[in-house]
Amino acid sequence: MCGIAGFVNLEGLETERQRPLLEKMTRLLSHRGPDQEGFFLDDHAALGHRRLSIIDLSTGHQPMRDEEANLTLVFNGEIYNFQSLRQELKDLGQRFSTQSDTEVILKAYRVLGPRCVERLSGMFAFALWDGEKKRLLLARDRLGKKPLYYWIKGSFLAFASEIKSLLACGTPREINPEALDCYFCFGYIPSPLSIFKAVYKLPPATYAIFDHRGLQLTRYWQIVFDPKERNISEAIEEFEDLFSQAVNTRLISDVPLGAFLSGGIDSPLVVAKMQELLSSPVCTNAIGFDVPEQSELPLARKIAQILGTDHREFVVTPEIERILPTLAWHLDEPLADSSAVPTYYVCQMARQNVTVSLSGDGGDEGFGGYTFRYLPHLWECRLRQRLPLGLRSAIFYILGEIYPSSARLPKILRLKTILKNLALSDAQAFFRDLVWLAPEIRKSLYTSSFMSTLAGFTPYEIVHPLYEGVKDLDPVSRCQYVDLNLYLPEDVLVKVDRMSMAVALEVRAPLLDHKILEFAATLPLALKISGRKGKLLLRKALKKRLPQDIVDQPKRGFAVPEAQWLRGKLRPLVEDILQDRSLSLWDYLSPTICRKLWEKHLSKTQNHGVFFWGLMMFALWERHYLHGGG
Repeated sequence: MCGIAGFVNLEGLETERQRPLLEKMTRLLSHRGPDQEGFFLDDHAALGHRRLSIIDLSTGHQPMRDEEANLTLVFNGEIYNFQSLRQELKDLGQRFSTQSDTEVILKAYRVLGPRCVERLSGMFAFALWDGEKKRLLLARDRLGKKPLYYWIKGSFLAFASEIKSLLACGTPREINPEALDCYFCFGYIPSPLSIFKAVYKLPPATYAIFDHRGLQLTRYWQIVFDPKERNISEAIEEFEDLFSQAVNTRLISDVPLGAFLSGGIDSPLVVAKMQELLSSPVCTNAIGFDVPEQSELPLARKIAQILGTDHREFVVTPEIERILPTLAWHLDEPLADSSAVPTYYVCQMARQNVTVSLSGDGGDEGFGGYTFRYLPHLWECRLRQRLPLGLRSAIFYILGEIYPSSARLPKILRLKTILKNLALSDAQAFFRDLVWLAPEIRKSLYTSSFMSTLAGFTPYEIVHPLYEGVKDLDPVSRCQYVDLNLYLPEDVLVKVDRMSMAVALEVRAPLLDHKILEFAATLPLALKISGRKGKLLLRKALKKRLPQDIVDQPKRGFAVPEAQWLRGKLRPLVEDILQDRSLSLWDYLSPTICRKLWEKHLSKTQNHGVFFWGLMMFALWERHYLHGGG
């Protein structure tokens, strides 16, 4: 993994004058690439690179030049099919001087131009300066595993792996109100928005060309759901071939390599396949909290023993008050996903033993794992089809309004959300399931000036076109489609990238191989969910490798006791934020309503843990990036 940064001015640059700025931008990314740094400047472009050496340690330095074609490349990521693509390009007459995947991108561009990205399989973000054509190519991988931000002003464009690097250019720090609304509702900010009005994220599966015509963006890939009937045996056989190839290509490394291991389905499946393909035991890493009932360590330990891995584990007693400001800085934008904490700790632990770690990310989104959301939505959709809209709107809306809302009710009796959902359309109900700030709370919580600035915008505008764009699919596939285009790239992969890069660890996810996801999108509902359990195909595949009683164990996941922490060790921090009127936070949120919600949370009459975690992370981010200089 690496960090990239740079800028282009089509009207020309003063090379020596701009070099200190390029060095500053690049060195702000040193945590992403502690091994080497490199710079390129000509009369129009400045490109910087920080390297975490993984492949071709001796000759893979960047920025990489193709002097003959006047091309310069800075690249972050891994191209897993670089060896086969390299041979294709050699057969077409291209000559190579290194063994790196970086050079493969340069030569592929020479042959195919910007559409070379369609041939790349992996995780990547890169910037390629074409000195002959005076154009900059920016590109990002299909799922958005690697980040890329940019700021454009006339003939000038700056780019970087992280916002903190862009800010060194003097990028305006005015908050984007629509992005902030999305953050308060989803807990993350979707592409192409960023927290700053002037800064954009290059969306996943997109390349952009910047030249005298301006900036043109092109989407080069999209997941297509096309379920086909087949039996489970045929599906597993097809999956096993794709999975073996995906894992095998992710084992290429010139540095120590291992894997994360939990007590779930996905990471044990990845580790089992690694054990089958490697000649020595896989170095596995697992963590658990010092709350026994929430720890997956005993199950992960048992799985490691059965598979025969070289297992390491660590019990986390988080110094949460101390570490959160650091995580807020690394996250780069506000992110309200509390599982960033254990992700950081497991990455930190793994980095003590390996430089590359494989993970099980992607199994839930690709194979129907989020049954806590998918199944209620499926049942609600089926019920809506049987009841006229007028009847549903009248009866269930009233029932939803009068039904009690209390965290003290048993889960089986917490029907308020379901009753309200039944009064809505499928898309509206799905949106309510996604957001952690209910529309009625949002309306009372936002200040009048914030609502006025939004001018009628709501985050529903982000979800609706995705959900309705695949309305002919079954409800679970619709949910998956939205998650693959929204939650996965904008929350899960952001969290993994920033927390792993904070400790210079490369994380590879075989289940996010685009060919596996394309295959998963052809599975019928019956091969994804059975009864109350999701990921049916992955479970069947794992049962070939582990005993059934282990496979059927309930997964605890990376959830943290956020509500408990907020009422305990984090309470002084939240109280300080609620009283700090210097924060711009209070330009957007009503202090009075926040205080009322906080009191309900403290009394345990309502659980607003997710909201206050998000509020806390925004305030910590603001203190770094608006008051502390970033």
